[in-house]
Amino acid sequence: MIRAVFFSIFDVHEGPKVLHQVPADSIAPSLGSSQNPLFDFPTVSSYIIPRPEYCSKLITFCTLLHRILCRPVCLHSSSYPRNAYTFSIALVLDASTPFASYATVTLKLASLLQTLEEQSRFLSRDASAPNTGKIYALCEILLEDLNNYCESMIPIDDSNTLNIKLFPTYPPPPPLYPYHVPLSTVRLDSLTDPNWDLTMLKVLPYIDGINSVKQISLLADADYKLVRKAIEHLLYYGCLLLLDIFSFNASYAPTAELASFVENTDMQDECAKYVALPSIQGNAKASQSGPVGGFQLMELYLKLRQGQTVKTFYIENVETMDKIDVRRFITFGVIKGFLYRAHRYAITTSQTSRRKREHRTKSKQKTNISTAVLFQADDTDTDPHMVELEKFLDGTHCFDEICTELMISEQELMSRLKAFRDVQIICR
Repeated sequence: MIRAVFFSIFDVHEGPKVLHQVPADSIAPSLGSSQNPLFDFPTVSSYIIPRPEYCSKLITFCTLLHRILCRPVCLHSSSYPRNAYTFSIALVLDASTPFASYATVTLKLASLLQTLEEQSRFLSRDASAPNTGKIYALCEILLEDLNNYCESMIPIDDSNTLNIKLFPTYPPPPPLYPYHVPLSTVRLDSLTDPNWDLTMLKVLPYIDGINSVKQISLLADADYKLVRKAIEHLLYYGCLLLLDIFSFNASYAPTAELASFVENTDMQDECAKYVALPSIQGNAKASQSGPVGGFQLMELYLKLRQGQTVKTFYIENVETMDKIDVRRFITFGVIKGFLYRAHRYAITTSQTSRRKREHRTKSKQKTNISTAVLFQADDTDTDPHMVELEKFLDGTHCFDEICTELMISEQELMSRLKAFRDVQIICR
């Protein structure tokens, strides 16, 4: 929120001086005023009206409680006293307020006023008393509109209009990989426009919480890099969440955040409605929380553990699970943060030994010494599929990533892993 807007100049007789300020007396109180200013202007005036070499640059600094943003401008002309006219329009924010979007507003304001001054001496010829006139009105409208509407349109004269909008800044989105599954948090159909990017329009129908990024690019028949950029764009604006590929061979376990689910009955009701099968959901009239109560849902979530697949969990609790959508049951816990996925990774020591053998072979070849065969090639050395798989067996690539990159099923991956002698599968 903007606390104040003020316009200051360098007066040839008084030095740095505040001409207009909104609210009144917020920066330089008039004589007899009992209001305390937001900060001591004389102390920081050298930053707001600096030397000419520091002008035309964004300046931002903090006092004890506030942040000041300004872009001083110094214009040189023989028509000005001392052949120069220096002015600055500044915004005052709370010190803790993110100021990236306000910096853009400050730069645009200074640029517009500089253009108006160069064209028609809009600023230097203004003989209005302090806190009156067009410049004061501009500061007043700007403060009110940006705080209330985050945008402002101010007509300056017949040929100039100021249009400013505060665009929110968001943190960078998390890294996006081919095996991530995007899930929409808003109704994307209601946001679409015929003028949207063509790749975006092709991608939207396949964002359903089931298809991975790689699958979406194949189904949409679009370049993967363009699809990834489109999904990152939606992710940046909070329209999507990222999930793992759902599989009955996957393993999930509860976190400490499950306590919040246990204590929050509203979340339990939300979960019951979300996970209910359509046929059950339509017939459930006995309970507001759906066909499965909150206590049953808590019991089910507590039964999940590492090393237990979703398939095994479903079979063990089939009497209750046949009333709910198991994919939505898992997804709800992941979204709320009280379930985590225990990924599986494959690691082998045969890759290291092969590198050593290849290094020895190359060394012998360089010295022109004829040698016998150092090792007997096995299937993994000649099969191109195995060679391609081997680069993922270093313990840093999860099964989802391997299956997505190689375009194979998890069952096919397990059968290929059996061809390696020293493969260990770890969960973490």
